[in-house]
Amino acid sequence: MGVTTGAVWGRAEQQDYRSRVRGTLLGVAVGDALGGPADTLSLDGIRAAYGGAGLLDLAPGYGRRGSVTHHTQLTLFTVDGLIRAQVRRDTGAWHPPTDLHRAYLRWAATQRDWGPDERRAEDGWLAREEWLYARRDPTRALLTGFGDRTMGTPESPKNPDEMGPEAVARSAPFGLLVGWEPQLVVQLAVECAAQTHGHPVACLSAGAYAVIVHGLARGDSLDGAVQRALALLTARPGHQPVCDALQHALGAVRQGMPTPARVEELAGDGTADGLLAASVYCALVGEDVRHGLCLAVNQSGPSAAAGALTGGLLGALHGETALPPAWLAELEGRPTLLELADDFAMEMTQGPALHGPSGASPGWLARYPRA
Repeated sequence: MGVTTGAVWGRAEQQDYRSRVRGTLLGVAVGDALGGPADTLSLDGIRAAYGGAGLLDLAPGYGRRGSVTHHTQLTLFTVDGLIRAQVRRDTGAWHPPTDLHRAYLRWAATQRDWGPDERRAEDGWLAREEWLYARRDPTRALLTGFGDRTMGTPESPKNPDEMGPEAVARSAPFGLLVGWEPQLVVQLAVECAAQTHGHPVACLSAGAYAVIVHGLARGDSLDGAVQRALALLTARPGHQPVCDALQHALGAVRQGMPTPARVEELAGDGTADGLLAASVYCALVGEDVRHGLCLAVNQSGPSAAAGALTGGLLGALHGETALPPAWLAELEGRPTLLELADDFAMEMTQGPALHGPSGASPGWLARYPRA
């Protein structure tokens, strides 16, 4: 399938990769947390609530500062599903979209259950994290997409008219599969997006975002990663709106100082392609991570999704040390995020030693069961 699993990683390469994995997941979460309190506000409403300069710091949401939304929850379950797919590959059962769907069904259980069921050992450790059993305004498309055990596919998608950004916002981890060929990263993200957001704009935006993160995680520039995404998308039916949005973002960079009006223009009516374009723009023009994230969330569209997408790009580009330490200190679920990020990096760099033909680590298989 064009998937590399046996590459030899040097120590410096492993450290750089782990920093980018951590940066990506923490970036998604901190952007999500920054934008969450403004998610339902217009730009005028944001300024009325937080001052003329807009939202420039973490604000209370869901009872505390640094709270994340369903975007971060689902991103964590994406990572969990990807690790489980790698572990299950040893059994010959190699169909990652199915493993991702099972992971997303575990997320769906957190939205209806009071807390984890300790008897279900096959759920693994992430589904036993009690803080994830908080309902953070998941959209109808997410709840209906994962409302039964039928898996949407590109041929028979769930919610075929749904163009929202939620599937894109859970797709950063696909880009961290740095041993995969880029076109396979696109395909996996597209297939998994179809489980809740079946419109081609939503699916292809997810694929584009994932492969941009993929380029960044492999050391490309953001502009170079976007150009590669454009080249890969042009072969796919229905690509034009997404390609146009990305081209618009690249062109906007040359149009003077960034403003909320320009971000709003790119974001449009809050569909997946508009949020993708806005996040690429904010990541390109931001003076640093904090500035890029503030640009992303101070607009009238879905601020949490815009923050999450921009944070994922900047975290993959710069690694965890570039993220604002004060924001990370208040981030909900940070220990879980770091633990999962390090597990993912270990699986991708040392997987055969954990569960390969030469033996298996019982502890690892308890965390990520094959069942």
